[in-house]
Amino acid sequence: MSAPRIVHAHGDRVTVTDPATGVDLLSYVYRPETAWEASRPYIHPLRTLAGDVVSDYRPHDHRWHKGLSLTASHLSGANLWGGNSYVHGRGYLELPERVGSMAHVDFDEVGVRDDRAVIAERLTWHPHGGDLWADESRRVEIHDIDHDSGSWALTWTSAITNRRDEPLRFGSPTTAGRELAGYTGLFWRGPRAFRDGLILAPEAEGPGLMGRQAPWLAYSGEHDGTDGHATLVFAHAPENDHLGAEGVHPAHWFVRNEPFAAVAPSWAFYDELELPPGDTLTRRYRVVVADGAWRRAEIADYLAAHPW
Repeated sequence: MSAPRIVHAHGDRVTVTDPATGVDLLSYVYRPETAWEASRPYIHPLRTLAGDVVSDYRPHDHRWHKGLSLTASHLSGANLWGGNSYVHGRGYLELPERVGSMAHVDFDEVGVRDDRAVIAERLTWHPHGGDLWADESRRVEIHDIDHDSGSWALTWTSAITNRRDEPLRFGSPTTAGRELAGYTGLFWRGPRAFRDGLILAPEAEGPGLMGRQAPWLAYSGEHDGTDGHATLVFAHAPENDHLGAEGVHPAHWFVRNEPFAAVAPSWAFYDELELPPGDTLTRRYRVVVADGAWRRAEIADYLAAHPW
């Protein structure tokens, strides 16, 4: 294992590099200015240890898709996802008055400790009008850089506190009436070459995993330009299934390999999640980025060797 290196371009981005290879594993861009696309921090490019890019940025079909980011497609009538808003019976409409933002406030930590790169950030969530709806404490850690297995891992933790005097309602296009479109929360958009890639879960595979539950889901694709494949494994922490006394909200997977590659462990696929005033919603995820087409046994062995 090797410790990553961090370079902070103040006011713009934090870049994390594998010092053994010189590969920039990711850039965390924290002050984008794209109003209609729901301005929010994002990670792009995301790279394997071999240097291959495994994320997409502003693709022509969905300009608001940006690598790996935390989003809220339906939030108490607001759209913090970006682009057009889904309205049941009318489809997707251009409603700029619904498009909000997530704003960087400050960093609590940017550095390396215990062989991990740490990006600890405070953000605020806003509807279009600019009111304060939520505070977020976010922690992104880059760790377990392993050249023998050709992999590294990212752990993303977000704690979102409702600052309104009424509940925040987290939903999705599916909770609004569109079938099998429950995207919201942490969302990854894969590169164009990853279309028709292999989707795996512990006991099933394929795009039929849309809307299903599983502790992890993996996506393997083949690169353009270079020979070979890469695999991303997405896992949600066991505690993600709980929201205190308000009830249990298991994560369902939003996943596509056609017409593009995308994965999201949705926090509101079929049912709205309600966050009372002053309460905090905490979610923790892990993303493993690996060179090669990992199979189910290989993924299971890795996760067993790297417990939560």
